[in-house]
Amino acid sequence: MTDSEALRKLIESKGLKMKFVADYLGLSAYGLQLKVDNRQEFKTSEVAALCELLEINSLMTKEEIFFAKKDDLKSLMA
Repeated sequence: MTDSEALRKLIESKGLKMKFVADYLGLSAYGLQLKVDNRQEFKTSEVAALCELLEINSLMTKEEIFFAKKDDLKSLMA
């Protein structure tokens, strides 16, 4: 599960617009929004491209943003 707030803040801190990020990933703005809002999952290649674009070099930061733990009942039962 993506930490939506952290990802949005990082994109903003780099001075990038969501439309630019979507184009960079080959997605529509709506497609990116679905992934940022956790309605669809990022592909591995998209995570790699975002890490490159956003200069995420730390594995810990990458995991915190893109592999945040879910806080819902369904994930607790898995």
